[in-house]
Amino acid sequence: MTTRRDALKLTGLVTAGLALPSFAGSAFADSIDTAALMQAGPLGDVWLGPADAKCTIIEYASMTCPHCAKFHKETWPELRKRYVDTGKVRFTLREFPLDPLATAGFMLARCEGDNMYYPITDLLFDQQAGWAFTQKPVDNLEQMLKQAGYTKDKFEACLKNEKIYAGINAVKQRALDVFKVDSTPTFFINGTRYTGEMTLDAMEKVIKPIIGA
Repeated sequence: MTTRRDALKLTGLVTAGLALPSFAGSAFADSIDTAALMQAGPLGDVWLGPADAKCTIIEYASMTCPHCAKFHKETWPELRKRYVDTGKVRFTLREFPLDPLATAGFMLARCEGDNMYYPITDLLFDQQAGWAFTQKPVDNLEQMLKQAGYTKDKFEACLKNEKIYAGINAVKQRALDVFKVDSTPTFFINGTRYTGEMTLDAMEKVIKPIIGA
């Protein structure tokens, strides 16, 4: 019989601790190979916004990063409303888990397909304090995902999915090796790197010249 411990071994949640090397600054580095950056990982990218948008934003984030959660709670909703939903910006969130719990969160977001990716990541960022930093994070994560229709069996099966686990790790490893991502959140806006949580104002200072606003 499959036990909870068996289901969580794959992500390392049974023994691993929680580490959070996130970054709150807002610095930028030189541009990189944009063509290489646009290559999706094994699981594909989940894009929002039109393919022909003048501005493309790729975010590398961790589900347990407080600065990532703050960005997604305070900046992302208005950024999406003003620029993504209006067709001016194309956006994707890529996995860069900083610990096994973050890996589990991303695996759960991937399990139900592209249509549920952002609803679940938004939910987990919005309620991060209610699961990521508690004494029983896995139990609380399971309870939270019931809001998205996850039964106990689905929850545990998702955390045993080796294809999704490997795909998420491949995205992180390539970000480390090729794009030198070493903190979260890290944004690539039309190929230029910006590290740390960005306010809407900071985002607009970069976006507006690109789209001609």
